[in-house]
Amino acid sequence: MTTPHIAARPGDFADTVLLPGDPLRARHIAERFLEDATLVTDVRGMLGYTGTWNGQPISVMGSGMGIPSCCIYATELIAHFGVRRLLRVGTCGAVRGDVALGDLVLGLAASTDSNINRLRFRGLDHAAAASWPLLRDIAATAEARGVALHVGPIFSTDLFHADEPALLDHLERMGILGIEMEAAGLYGVAAEHGVQAATLLTVADHLRHGGAMSPEQRQRGLDRMIRLALDALRPATAGVAAVPTRSPSG
Repeated sequence: MTTPHIAARPGDFADTVLLPGDPLRARHIAERFLEDATLVTDVRGMLGYTGTWNGQPISVMGSGMGIPSCCIYATELIAHFGVRRLLRVGTCGAVRGDVALGDLVLGLAASTDSNINRLRFRGLDHAAAASWPLLRDIAATAEARGVALHVGPIFSTDLFHADEPALLDHLERMGILGIEMEAAGLYGVAAEHGVQAATLLTVADHLRHGGAMSPEQRQRGLDRMIRLALDALRPATAGVAAVPTRSPSG
């Protein structure tokens, strides 16, 4: 079974996939954290691997940068490879003053300047929200381990290079924790297909203070985030109600 962007066989992907934007970060996660990790796709250099974490099959694959790229990979993983849970793991820029470099942010919902969810939702405003089972398990694991975690709304932008202080003021007033580029699209795909999705981010730079993590700090912070994510990903049947693919009426 292949798609225009993924060359893999049926069963090559686990039902749970971590989605970093960078394919090299996907390789790092596979090599550092997963046991018996195997490369299952590398079309256009977008690397995907499957291995195990504490005996549980887990896949990891790059999603590229931006909502359109993330939506392509998420849709094909769901529709053609049976993936049921997608967890974006990446970085963000902090907006609020109480969010510091290196902090972890769990995206409860994702506002956006993209039009993609209106296209998906027939011109209406879609409430792009994460899935409760994933949110619950990540937050509970962080609390049990004493890992500080901000849980709240984030903002997915199409414009990486933008200098708009007034926009930052507005986002902060609306309670936005940080800015990234994929979550709103991922949440829309998950809602359309009736699967679970969430976003866990490391604050790599601060859009208010101008500070940024060093490469060494970034690597340590990302590894801490990945370990939290993997430890929180219980098997889908372990105390988590199954998510219906789609009801006859919806």
